[in-house]
Amino acid sequence: MRLQLKTVAVREDGCFSAVLWDGRPFAVSVERTFDDGKPVIGNGIFRCKRSFYNKGGYPTFEIIVEGHTRVLFHKGNKEADSLACVLVAESFSVMDGQTAISDSKGGFEEFMTLTTGLEEFDMEVTGR
Repeated sequence: MRLQLKTVAVREDGCFSAVLWDGRPFAVSVERTFDDGKPVIGNGIFRCKRSFYNKGGYPTFEIIVEGHTRVLFHKGNKEADSLACVLVAESFSVMDGQTAISDSKGGFEEFMTLTTGLEEFDMEVTGR
């Protein structure tokens, strides 16, 4: 599996995961949790296809999630920075008393460097 999200905590302030590429951890992520306490992406294998994040103005990948449109990877630090997307960064942190991730610019750039030349890949999500 090229990309893996290994969830380490699902909390009121987000779903937090370690991110691995070809088995090597390189980043962390946060996703918004909803009224049921879960993110829109569950455990399983998901196809990721090259796309563009219009609001941010940069290339990214869309995660194909049945029943949802435009679930993307993008930059951000807290679950509120996303509607349902996966935010990628370098480390876990706390911001304004809320669990967060930090150095999103660095983590996202590393993610995009690892995916250079790929139009799509599979992602495995576990721990939810």
